[in-house]
Amino acid sequence: MEEEEAGTMVHTNFYCHLGNWGILKKLEQWFIPISMSPWKLGEKAALQALKANPYVDMIVVDGISLLCTDLQVDPQDIVMLVVSWHMKAATMCEFSRQEFIGGLQSLGIDTIEKFREKLSYMRSELRDDQRFREIYNFSFGWAKEKGQKSLALETAIGMWQLLFAEWHWPLVDHWCQFLQLKHNKAISRDTWSQLLEFAKTIDLQLSNYDEEGAWPYLIDEFVEYLTENGIVQRPQN
Repeated sequence: MEEEEAGTMVHTNFYCHLGNWGILKKLEQWFIPISMSPWKLGEKAALQALKANPYVDMIVVDGISLLCTDLQVDPQDIVMLVVSWHMKAATMCEFSRQEFIGGLQSLGIDTIEKFREKLSYMRSELRDDQRFREIYNFSFGWAKEKGQKSLALETAIGMWQLLFAEWHWPLVDHWCQFLQLKHNKAISRDTWSQLLEFAKTIDLQLSNYDEEGAWPYLIDEFVEYLTENGIVQRPQN
């Protein structure tokens, strides 16, 4: 209870320091449907409503669409994944008030302009090896359905295509085709994380691939698929 009250105090104090009335108004446009918006009551009443109910609602699909419009980015832009990572969002296409306000606070964002300016920095984080790894691993839990341990195959494929378009792995299309032809099942967290290790450490000729290594069986089968179909010619020892 004390922790919850402390969290409420932190976020309430942050609201008090959001001196830009524009971003305060935007916050509730993202969170609250227009028909329920308290802004018609005026600035003071609206701010009191925010303080009284710091966790009452979520930014979901419609709110995210409005957010992206205000940020001048496409909702499918990978930078929105980086935004979600900074917000520590638990689920794709939604932010709790605690996640979103906490993220703004940690990023030092208190105006729309500052939010837009941060986007270029967030894009640059994808070029940092360690940050990319963190964002990649975050993506598994973020993208899977609530209550599920595995990631639906089509969702996993979409995420791989998005992530590896930024960090180029030439075999990603073959990997996705292999899964659709040979696997057609949900993806485990172990396979998700180990694929990045495979992509980063194994060369394109598979010359340093060790069949006796501790790779998930699915990656072993992928290597067989590549060689049996003549996609990769492994050098002879």
